[in-house]
Amino acid sequence: MVKRDFSKFGTFFEIPNLLAIQLDSFREFLQYDTPPEARKNEGLQAVFNEVFPIEDTHKKFVLEFVAYTLGQGKYTEEEALQKGVTYARPLKVTFRLVRKGKEKVADVIEDEVYLCELPFMTKHGTFIINGVERAIVNQLHRSPGLYFSREGDEFSVLLVPLRGAWFEVVVDRHQNLMVLLDRNRRISAITFLRAIGFSDEDIYQGLFQVEETPLEVDKVLAAKVTGPEGVVYARPGEIVTEGLRDFLAAKGIKRILCLAGETTGVEIIKNTMLQDKTATEEEALKKIYYRLRSMAPHSIEVARNLITGMLFDKRRFDLGKVGRFKLNQRLGKNIPLNETNLRREDLLGILRLLLDFVHRKFPADDVDHLANRRVKRVGELLEEQFRYALTQLGQSIRERAAFIDEGQLHPQEMINTRIVVSSIMKFFTQSQLCQFMEQTNPLTELTHKRRVSALGPGGLTKETAGFEARDVHYSHYGRICPIETPEGPNIGLITTIATFAKIDEFGFLCSPYFKVKDGVVTRKVEYLTPEEEDNCIIAQANTPLDENRRIAVTEVIARKKGDVVTVRPEMVTHMDVSPKQLFAPSTVMIPFLEHDDADRALMGANMQRQAVPLLNPEKPLVATGVEGKFAVESGAMVIAKEDGVVAKVDAQTIVLRTETGLAEYRLRKFHKSNQYTCWTQRPIVREGDKVKKGDVLADGPSTEDGQLALGQNVFVAFMPWRGYNYEDAIVVSEALVKDDRFTSIQILEFEIQARETKLGPEEITRDIPGAMEDELKDLDEFGIIRVGTEVSPGDILVGRITPKGETEFSPEERLLRAIFGEKAANVRDTSLRVEPGVFGVVIERRIACRKTQSPLARWLEKTKLEEAERKYQTRKRFITERRDDRLKSILLGEKTNITIKDSKGKVILKPGEKFDELLETHPNVVQNFLAKMTSLDGIVEDAKKTQAIKQVFADYEAEAKQLAKERQIELERIERGDELPTGVSVWIRIYIAQKRKLSVGDKMAGRHGNKGVVAKILPVEDMPYLADGTPVDMVLNPLGVPSRMNIGQILETYLGWAAKILGYQAICPVFEGASPKEIAEELKKAGLAEDGKVTLYDGRTGLPFHQKVVVGYIYMMKLIHMVDDKIHARSTGRYSLITQQPLGGKAQFGGQRFGEMEVWALEAYGAANALQEMLTMKSDDVEGRSALYEALIRGKNPPTPKAPASFSVLVKELQGLGLELIPEKETRQ
Repeated sequence: MVKRDFSKFGTFFEIPNLLAIQLDSFREFLQYDTPPEARKNEGLQAVFNEVFPIEDTHKKFVLEFVAYTLGQGKYTEEEALQKGVTYARPLKVTFRLVRKGKEKVADVIEDEVYLCELPFMTKHGTFIINGVERAIVNQLHRSPGLYFSREGDEFSVLLVPLRGAWFEVVVDRHQNLMVLLDRNRRISAITFLRAIGFSDEDIYQGLFQVEETPLEVDKVLAAKVTGPEGVVYARPGEIVTEGLRDFLAAKGIKRILCLAGETTGVEIIKNTMLQDKTATEEEALKKIYYRLRSMAPHSIEVARNLITGMLFDKRRFDLGKVGRFKLNQRLGKNIPLNETNLRREDLLGILRLLLDFVHRKFPADDVDHLANRRVKRVGELLEEQFRYALTQLGQSIRERAAFIDEGQLHPQEMINTRIVVSSIMKFFTQSQLCQFMEQTNPLTELTHKRRVSALGPGGLTKETAGFEARDVHYSHYGRICPIETPEGPNIGLITTIATFAKIDEFGFLCSPYFKVKDGVVTRKVEYLTPEEEDNCIIAQANTPLDENRRIAVTEVIARKKGDVVTVRPEMVTHMDVSPKQLFAPSTVMIPFLEHDDADRALMGANMQRQAVPLLNPEKPLVATGVEGKFAVESGAMVIAKEDGVVAKVDAQTIVLRTETGLAEYRLRKFHKSNQYTCWTQRPIVREGDKVKKGDVLADGPSTEDGQLALGQNVFVAFMPWRGYNYEDAIVVSEALVKDDRFTSIQILEFEIQARETKLGPEEITRDIPGAMEDELKDLDEFGIIRVGTEVSPGDILVGRITPKGETEFSPEERLLRAIFGEKAANVRDTSLRVEPGVFGVVIERRIACRKTQSPLARWLEKTKLEEAERKYQTRKRFITERRDDRLKSILLGEKTNITIKDSKGKVILKPGEKFDELLETHPNVVQNFLAKMTSLDGIVEDAKKTQAIKQVFADYEAEAKQLAKERQIELERIERGDELPTGVSVWIRIYIAQKRKLSVGDKMAGRHGNKGVVAKILPVEDMPYLADGTPVDMVLNPLGVPSRMNIGQILETYLGWAAKILGYQAICPVFEGASPKEIAEELKKAGLAEDGKVTLYDGRTGLPFHQKVVVGYIYMMKLIHMVDDKIHARSTGRYSLITQQPLGGKAQFGGQRFGEMEVWALEAYGAANALQEMLTMKSDDVEGRSALYEALIRGKNPPTPKAPASFSVLVKELQGLGLELIPEKETRQ
């Protein structure tokens, strides 16, 4: 289908790799592709360098870190998903143990220690943990640095480190300078400064400019004035009065050191000094220790260590590179970024800034500005987890060293790897930021990996987060999508990174802009941080330019900070790279977004992520042009890695013939996603097709021809239809159901295990007590259902029997058991059966079994060995074909220097003859002749080509050797049996595929937040139709448009119809789509009315409707909220232990709650018996319900209800209040 692009500005800047946020961060954390000696001091390397070396308390040994390496994982990504294991690689660390003697080093032991299996990121940016794909969400948190704020008459500055306690300085309403350590009690700032070694002179000289001047009145002293024997005449901070001047002059003092320039804040310092009662460093230390610990210190050193430990010890108070960078910016210093500890002079700089802030020299900080919030990516989150684990390991090493005999000291003995393993696995299985990946369709998966959460450890909570933290901020422009966010309690706390945004080395979100010089927009792209952007004037992407890219208007509408300003072209510094840069991928996929209300656009963006992959996906008639890029980035399709020609295609594999030989691509077939949707890949190339690197070879779920295709183009009419589309309900044509337009496949998983019980082992068997032969007909000899069987509720999937406790038998029973055997009586049927409401076809069964002598284990081992051999032979055949293919391409047109004979000694090629004829007559020339030759010297005249032929054989030998090695490992693994949890002998998973046609109750939606539920499926003949007899596919309610203000759907409907008739795909990117005028022109070209309205006829009567109706093509999706998953009914089931009432919800097979208002309804009807039954036997009358069940079975009349359990609760509560209820029996007349 041809494309018709309506965009106005063109694309000058390509969308970057959307998964780089995850992949780059993990690569930087592990540096797995860098040799150990060349690694930078960051990520895991930095954590090891930080924690090690470790020295024991007696200083007898030092354990040093040397390097770490990552081994090869046991399983591939595919195997990990299939076997239900973690995709990980072994992390091995080399440690050096240095034992010290009395004088010198006594002994050095270096050893490699296996530390843990480290979950490894897949090429799609996910982790596979216990067979389940998980994604790590990026965390947005407050950046380390300084924050100035004002509350009433109090001014404060907060120093937030990367790790450690927050440090706050406050100027209170009495103009006192106070320090808060870790938000604890307030301490005078002067006391604190004295405690860390500053004298009064240091304080004045550090906070203010000083100069030496002649003795004058009104000067403020910056140093104490002393006499000959150290007598103090005047202290720092004193103002020189006439009396003091005369006194000092009399003592012979002519010059003094005093404050120069601006002296704002002197009063605050003097005031605080007057309030301060300490005079020396010792007194200050004692006072602070007492305030923090409520007791006197044992010694001054203890008090000093407390304060230096809190603020100046890097392990307890670390600014991090980011904190140092922000502090340098604030203090105007240039301290190296690797000096991440706090310095004493930093504190004086902070106090100076606070004094300026009190005097309104700069405004308070906006904590919601993105310059003050940074993103923690997967690498940093893992780094924190490793730091925690290795710190605990360090403590464990010191403890162990105290108990191990000196002669047995060895790195392997000292390291308890369980600490690291449990910590890392806890992060991957329980962390709020490591989430079960949403995988409904490829867009869902892509979005989940680009998500940013303000929640999580050290972040906000949804209960306490205020409006400001959730609101859209002007600094989000081009960094965080203002549209895509959840609708519930997490609104604004969970967001998505904008399409073009990147994250810099400090974790700040950056947005790209074209540099503008003298009114000319250059091609140079700059990524600006939020802070840099505040100083720029940025023009919109739709600013008109001439052919030389000069701004073609005299006044430009631009942005400066949060304001829209009108400026001259010369004042513009930058320009947006694209109108798309504001939004996240889901939002960018909404055409005519500019015509939709933001709330509806939010729903549209969110609902695209809920669209189920359809059996026959169809790309949209009206698209935004990014569908192809997002489909490729999502990883759902198979992409060519190099240029070539398609050599072979089938449902499972695609083989390309490239310059380097044959390349094989394996397709994923009927794979269950995390949301039970079906992920399958379909080839879209044919044999002989030429493909280029980056071309799509196979479509995946929800893609067509390499574009995302989440729904179907449906012919709709906006009109009411007999009330069936009231309140957003949807009327659809039966044709959509018959043609499988909205049919999807769900893959359900059922699991069973055979365990060792106290009474004996459970058994997987076909011999099930009490089962009819008809129930067993589809089970194989081991009691497992066959692939391809159609199943319905109650069918046995896997037969299992469990031992039962022994019971006493009567003499008659004992005789019968002696005659007929006792096997059947002491086991019970615990088979896996199909759940209620599930119909489908068994498509796969996965069995894992321990190494035992059971028939099932032996059969499974034999099957796996055969499969491994088949796989090996297929791979061997492929690499042989690849070798032959490469050799033939070299030999073609070449002459030989030697005589080549066949196996019988007959000459088939003489020296000087070309290989061409031989290659035609003997297709297997390589296998039959060349491969058997002992020497290949002189095989062709060209020496370079002879070398190339030798290289091909060498490559083949290496590949064959590797393949044989892999086969041997696989055979050994099969011989060992499967690894199963303790107590489990067999583990079976059955996969059932369901074909779900569109049905009444399914939720559907367009891309503009226009959602609804299917209310009626009409026969085609009853649907409204056009004058030429074409029936519409769907009838939507026109009242769903005006109040929702999502006019985009109407424009899409018009343009969709024109595009369908004219045979093109309309490309309408956000903010630059087709205008109403252009749409009218397209309708005219298509021979339709310019207003898009036509006369429709009623399918039931054949009469025209009174008014013209808007008709056209709209893109509709079927969402994952399907009626088959929701519908549920209960007869009898489980009851709550406490209330004795039925459980609630489908998962618990619960009942429907008959609540307070429902009781009123029955009271209103006077249905006394029905009400009594509801509140007793159908609820929590334990005796009554048993009696009723018995009565129903025996065909008797139902008994009278007894007192419900909730009544006895009421009685007990009243007794607790001292009121006794005495029940009286009512005697009926």
